Amino acid sequence: MSVPSTAYSRPGTGYDTDVLVAGGGPAGLATAVYAARAGFSVLVCEPRTAPVDKACGEGIMPGGVRRLAELGVRPVGMPFSGIEYADLAGRRVRASFSAGSGLGVRRTELHSALARAAKEAGAQWSPTRVTHVAQDTSGVTAAGVRARWLIAADGLHSPVRRHLGIPVRSGTPARFGLRRHWQCAPWTDAVEVTWGQHAEAYVTPVGPDQVGVAVLYRRALTPPAYAQSAYAQEAPDTYTALLRCFPQLAERLAGAPAASAVRGAGPLRQRPQRRVQGRVLLVGDAAGYEDALTGEGVSLAVAQARAAVDALVAGAPGGYEQRWRRLTRRYRLLTRGLVMATAVAPVRGLLLPCCAAAPGAFRRTVDQLAR
Repeated sequence: MSVPSTAYSRPGTGYDTDVLVAGGGPAGLATAVYAARAGFSVLVCEPRTAPVDKACGEGIMPGGVRRLAELGVRPVGMPFSGIEYADLAGRRVRASFSAGSGLGVRRTELHSALARAAKEAGAQWSPTRVTHVAQDTSGVTAAGVRARWLIAADGLHSPVRRHLGIPVRSGTPARFGLRRHWQCAPWTDAVEVTWGQHAEAYVTPVGPDQVGVAVLYRRALTPPAYAQSAYAQEAPDTYTALLRCFPQLAERLAGAPAASAVRGAGPLRQRPQRRVQGRVLLVGDAAGYEDALTGEGVSLAVAQARAAVDALVAGAPGGYEQRWRRLTRRYRLLTRGLVMATAVAPVRGLLLPCCAAAPGAFRRTVDQLAR
């Protein structure tokens, strides 16, 4: 459905809005806040009813908490003080953050807080999904709206990116994520990562009586996108089977009622060839994603949103590509290195003993991720 552009018209400009944002998740909403505060008129195209939920680990690193605070966004959640690694043998090693706390936040709470900030900044909304884009040297037309620029923040498998024909590499190993919430008190004030033989389980405290449990795993055969019915029907059974691979965690959750449905996403690695095409810029997961292994998603999404808007303010959208590479370089190198290394069984088994043997190196690595 296309919303009449007259609802957003800017008489005398030839445009309905300055910036059209495709996608109302955290990356899109952060973009809307930055753009509106920079003086642009902003229209967010998002067909889903707020608050929008999505599969994610929900642990925001200290750097992400600070970036959200700079936007005036302070979602309600549960602070956590560091990262704790565990393995199936019962060994544990922990690294606390040296500067600030992270925050475990339900995705719905984060979305509501960002949506409030975007509306207060002056952004407008359209319940329209952007799937096709036409552009020329002076503007972009999409969803029946004429805009100066389009920011595509429409997720891991971005329809806008696909329509533009930007080549994407998924890479190997193909990894997927499933997440569910459980009604029980957190048993640690850290994000707990348990390393299994072929999967990791992430436990994030998101409230005084609730935890989110996400499982990242490799799959030999790539399933359909989670939004399609085959994968959606399979996900709860897969999640239950994966939890059985973590006996201590399964025992802790025994008897605890589920507080949400199972949600999933994948394959996680998406590497577009570029992030700028004409007057369209890609932000957030649409711009490229390695893996959820290091928990930097929200922090990077907010940083990318600011970089994209800065490029528009400067009238140099092409500069966003280089800025994106600088912003994400550490994440891409470290996350990809960990994914590839731990795909090898002997290395995976040595990860936790190595962290325990070199706690200083482990702490410095965690602090790098927390920035």
